[in-house]
Amino acid sequence: MSFRIHDTSPTEAVEEAFFRIQREKMADVPILNSALSVEAVDFQRWQGHWLGIVVTPWCMSLLLVPGGSENWVSTGENKRRFVKFPAGDFAFLGSEEGELGEYQSCPLFSPMGKFSSQSEATMTARASLIALLTPAQQAQATPKTEKDADEPSLSRRRFLALR
Repeated sequence: MSFRIHDTSPTEAVEEAFFRIQREKMADVPILNSALSVEAVDFQRWQGHWLGIVVTPWCMSLLLVPGGSENWVSTGENKRRFVKFPAGDFAFLGSEEGELGEYQSCPLFSPMGKFSSQSEATMTARASLIALLTPAQQAQATPKTEKDADEPSLSRRRFLALR
C-alpha cells in the first residue's frame, strides 16, 4: 500500500478520489442518489491523523487518513481494525486510492436513498462526527428517570441511523 502523509487537510484529495470512483466505478450503479454529490466533511486532526466523513451518492463513511508516520497502524487492503473513539470502538477497513494513498474507512450509511438533499446528508455527517467524539456517558443529555431506567439505552449505530 502507498503510504502518504498529509501535512494539511486531505479534503481535496478525498474529493478527487471519490469523484473519480463515481465516474469510473459507480456511474451505472442503480443505488446512486442523484440528489447527492461527493463531499469531504469536517476533516480535523485526531490523534495525529485526519478524521472526517465522505458523503457520496452511494455511501457515507468515516475516514482516517495518515497525518504522520507516528502511531499510524497500517492494515492492508480490505483488512479490518478497530479504532477506539470516545463513543466506543468502530471497525475500519484499509483502502488505497491514487489521489489519497492509504486510508481507512468505516461505513455509516449505504445506500443513501433516505437523504433528500446534500445539506441533509452533510448535517447528518456533522452530527455523526460529534456523536463519535462525545463520550457515551455525555451523549445522554438528560438524566434518566425511573420510567427510563427500564428502557435500553440508544446504541451508537441506532443513534447514527436516526434522522
